[in-house]
Formats: sequence, structure tokens, C-alpha cells
Amino acid sequence: MSRKIVRLTLDHLDALPEPCRSCVFWELDPVRRERVEDPRGEKDAWVSQVLREWGSCGRVTLVDDRPVGYLIYAPEAFVPGAASFPTAPVSPDAVLLTNVYVDPAHAGGGLGRMLVQGMARDLIERGGIKAVEAFGDTRGVRRCVPPVEFLGSVGFKTQRAHGTTPRMRMELRSTLTWKDELEAALERLLGVVRPAKKPAPAPTPKATRSGRTVT
Repeated sequence: MSRKIVRLTLDHLDALPEPCRSCVFWELDPVRRERVEDPRGEKDAWVSQVLREWGSCGRVTLVDDRPVGYLIYAPEAFVPGAASFPTAPVSPDAVLLTNVYVDPAHAGGGLGRMLVQGMARDLIERGGIKAVEAFGDTRGVRRCVPPVEFLGSVGFKTQRAHGTTPRMRMELRSTLTWKDELEAALERLLGVVRPAKKPAPAPTPKATRSGRTVT
């Protein structure tokens, strides 16, 4: 069974399960959500806008090339639905993780953590972004809001406490440190298993007409 994380594109949207495919909780403010007639079209338009104006805004988990999970993130300016949370706004140095979903048939296999790591790697490589924040759900009743337990398990800590929807934060600096330590450990391992390089042979002296030698 192959597992990999890829960038979210418009082609992936139709593979999302319902109600995720038609959910515009984050993409629209409450007033516009009540009036929307084509939620799928609105979601397509939102992803297209963010991709065009900001760049990659999600990751998808593929198991044997079939999408089984996804994650979406963007600056708060693109996420009007976030304003309805009592712990808003998001810190100005962070982007917002809106939702994470993994097919229940694949739960418990670490795919959610892989999605978060893929997001962190993308943001670290872009530079200029210090953290990711998310609104957590303490009761586990809102499908479009990540559970607090999950966020805590992948490195988020409470930034602003609340009984039902605390705002949580993951510093990308700590993720970068973990990444550097992992790469250093890999280099040490490869140094053990790779054969040591032999020193280059010394140059052979060459005689000149004067009888002296040069190298």
C-alpha cells in the first residue's frame, strides 16, 4: 500500500466526501452562506482564488493513488468564516488551518499527522510565516472544526483558551528544528553505512630539464 501527500488542486475537490465537498463554512461569512445557491461552485471559486493570489492552500493524502484525506490552510484574510469564533482573530504572523479530514476507514494510521507535516514543510519553504493557528473543537461535534485532541497531538498549543473553541498555535520554528534534527540524524546514519572515501593519491613528481622536480 503506497501513501503520499500531494498539493491540493481543483482536480481533487470532486473526490472530497460530502458534506466536505459542499461545505463553505470557512470560505463565506454567515450572511453569504445563507444566500449561496451553488456551494460546490463557491468552494471551487475560493480554492481557485487562493491558489492564484496566495499559492498552495492544501494537502491531500493519497493511498494507492486514491484521495482519502485532506487539509486546507490560508491567511485569515481569505477565510471570512473565522470571524464568527469568539477566540478570533488569528495572530498576524500566522496562517489559519481550517479543517482536516481523514476517511474513517484509514483513521489511526498517522495520515492526519502526515498532512500537518506536509503543510508545515510548505510554509517553512516559503519563508516569512512564523506559525499556524487553528480553532479547535473541545466537544468533537463540529465536523469542519479540528478536534482539540488532534491538534494537541500534532504540536499545537493553546493560544487563547475557550470552553468549546480555543484558538491553538503551532510554531513553525519548532517544526523546523525537528526537521533539521531529523536530517542531521539521517546524515549521521548515512555516514556510518557509506564506505569512507579514499584520499586522493599524491601527485607524481615530474623531472624537468634542469634536473629539478615539480609536482
